[in-house]
Amino acid sequence: MIANAVSSQFSFFASLLLFACGAAGSLIFRKNDAAANFCGNAFAIAGSIAGLISSLLVLMFDSSFTCGMGSSLPLLSFSFNVDKLSAFFIFTISLISLFASLYAIGYVVHFYKKYNVGALGFFYNTFIAGMMMVVSANHALFFLIVWEVMSLSSYFLVIYENKEKRNVKAGSVYFVMTHIGTAFIMLSFLLLYAATGSLDFSVIKENIVNIRPVIKNLVFGLALVGFGTKAGMIPLHIWLPGAHPAAPTHVSALMSGVMIKTGVYMFIRIFVDMMSDVPVWWGMVIVTAGAVSALLGVLYALTEHDIKRLLAYHSIENIGIILLGLGSALIFLALEMKPLAALGLVAALFHTLNHATFKALLFLGAGAVISETHTRNMEAYGGLIKQMPQTAFFFLVGAMAISALPPFNGFFSEWLTFQSLFAGIRSLDITVQGVFILAVGALAFTGGLAAACFVKVFGATFLARPRSEEARHAGEVALSLRTGMAALAVLSLLFGLFSGTVAHLLSEVVHSLPVFNSTEAAFTANASLFKFNDNFASVSLPLIFVSLVSVTAAVFFLVHILTKSRKVRLGCTWDCGTHLTPRMEITATGFSRSIITVFRGILQPTQQYQIEYMDAEIRYFTKANRVRLEIKDMYSSYFYSPMQDLVAKISEYVKQIQGGNINIYILYIFIILMALLLLVI
Repeated sequence: MIANAVSSQFSFFASLLLFACGAAGSLIFRKNDAAANFCGNAFAIAGSIAGLISSLLVLMFDSSFTCGMGSSLPLLSFSFNVDKLSAFFIFTISLISLFASLYAIGYVVHFYKKYNVGALGFFYNTFIAGMMMVVSANHALFFLIVWEVMSLSSYFLVIYENKEKRNVKAGSVYFVMTHIGTAFIMLSFLLLYAATGSLDFSVIKENIVNIRPVIKNLVFGLALVGFGTKAGMIPLHIWLPGAHPAAPTHVSALMSGVMIKTGVYMFIRIFVDMMSDVPVWWGMVIVTAGAVSALLGVLYALTEHDIKRLLAYHSIENIGIILLGLGSALIFLALEMKPLAALGLVAALFHTLNHATFKALLFLGAGAVISETHTRNMEAYGGLIKQMPQTAFFFLVGAMAISALPPFNGFFSEWLTFQSLFAGIRSLDITVQGVFILAVGALAFTGGLAAACFVKVFGATFLARPRSEEARHAGEVALSLRTGMAALAVLSLLFGLFSGTVAHLLSEVVHSLPVFNSTEAAFTANASLFKFNDNFASVSLPLIFVSLVSVTAAVFFLVHILTKSRKVRLGCTWDCGTHLTPRMEITATGFSRSIITVFRGILQPTQQYQIEYMDAEIRYFTKANRVRLEIKDMYSSYFYSPMQDLVAKISEYVKQIQGGNINIYILYIFIILMALLLLVI
């Protein structure tokens, strides 16, 4: 046990050291693009492997460790605590970083001679190290420092392609929103310090029983806004659809797959691990926020034709699904139904891992397509399955996983989330039951819309005929890109097939938290079967997989037997006397138009007609007729823009006190000093 703890601790710090070497090496070789690219990503791969080893030692052998370093500042302690919960998030970060870095070796090549590759490697390695320290920090002030390291490095990655004005704008929005969130986080920590006299998370947890309910509620509200902003929870998501697409693709995979989960980690750490006597309404708020985020996230994804923005909106959707599991866990915890609370938390953690896997795969697939077509507009794709067959296959796996189709991993975690919500419906009274019923409806609706959205994405991108010259001349991407995608595609299948084993391991993570120490599990799980102890439901992904393979093989066999004697005759498709062109295809816009019309009350679509006539004097003969469809961003229109105008007006009013008169300024100082003296007295 001690040897494992030492090994896990050594591997953890070796990981951080390797990322530091990668960051420094990228700057040293910044004048040589190829050397900077290899150095930065090679050290990132090595650091990710060390992180995987450290986290697996903690998860498999219970070799948790706590260590700290002294500081001349009494309030600052560079302390780390890696328990099973931290190790799970370190595992997820390291896993996605490993394959994203492998992908980046070939992907970063197209930045040569255009941008500073050394700077990309520096901020990339710093970003990964920052995320690992965030989920292992055990002191509030140290946490804020590494949180800022993570936020600033990701900001510079968002604006890396700074020749694009939209990227700089997206980075500015991200910078403002992330620091607004940080301000709320600081206030929550200050309240905890005032109530417990310590910034050490372990000490806060020991003294949390002494905190008054009103302070707990304030901490909940501040933490919900602060960490909810980083997680991309609606309506705090305003930065996410712009920032994730702006970053280089392998960074987008990390931001969407794991960075936003740091907010989820802190939700669990504060609301479940630290707090006691959690009120029911906390869970109801989180379940409601999750239902809204899931449903609106997928609706806005359906309206997008920028492939990376579409995937970014799906991150909001999946954060909503995770919050459904977490919120149900808090409700059950408040009502002393700990086995069901553990079930909800297992569902949340499982979907955290699954979303990281298939969303990283989808972003890497999108990046491969973009690198060949040089555009993010799906309307300029089409027919890429012929030019990029392997990329198309890997993207299809990710699309099936995110659409919760068995036997891939997305199916089981969403099924488990459904079961935690059904448990609330059948176990709780009518006052809380309604929230669970609405959540089930929202999750069911979300699943159907997500499947429809990825039918659109895959069809518009890979099927039919090319709709641009770039798509027509595209080719398969480099081996390192395909290797990164292939590994994540295999994991998406394995996490689904062996979901029972993964659920069992995650149950051990949940039960390692003190609040669940003596709690019996609500289910039994192994490699072949997941079953609730009360026989309410059970599922076997290996059996589903075998059934699907058997049915598919039987269908192909029957078709072969029935048609082997038939002659096949090839001929031209009847085209009504015209030539078949890409203009006859169903576009991404046309596919989603009917769904947008159904939800026009929420999405508020607008149409702009642009008509070009053959003769300006004769208005009857049309040369071209274009319709431009747009979706109104109601959050910007009804919340952020009015708030911005209000702040601007207040600033203009306050600016009047700056008259330039030194005597007035001295009077201000005198008034403030007198007020402070009165407060002290």
